[in-house]
Amino acid sequence: MLFATIGNAMGQTGEADRLLGTYMTEGNKGKVTIEKSGDVYFGKLVWSVTKGAVDKNNPVKSERTKKLVGKTILTGFKYAGKNVWEDGKIYDPENGKTYSCKITLKTNGDITVRGFIGISLLGRNTTWKRVK
Repeated sequence: MLFATIGNAMGQTGEADRLLGTYMTEGNKGKVTIEKSGDVYFGKLVWSVTKGAVDKNNPVKSERTKKLVGKTILTGFKYAGKNVWEDGKIYDPENGKTYSCKITLKTNGDITVRGFIGISLLGRNTTWKRVK
């Protein structure tokens, strides 16, 4: 029984790690690399179509002069099973707001990123294309 439990946990970890990689955001505005720390997934902006873009819409005044490339914009995601990562947050540099978020891995390797306020039904989807 112990071996079955260990095998199942290892299988789920491998399944969860399929999210790791780099994705082009909708509209080809940026690339985000999704990484992992412990069992939590996060994503950093690694490229922006706007060279030298700064976080001008950040609600924290001291952050507004910092470059967007290198900024963590996805935080706190945990694998929920069935190709879904939940309980995360997404920061939108276009308006400076942070939303609740869930990510769904599609069969072609792309992801659906759903940002929402409150409940998931009240939100919008965007598709990011896997590039690496």
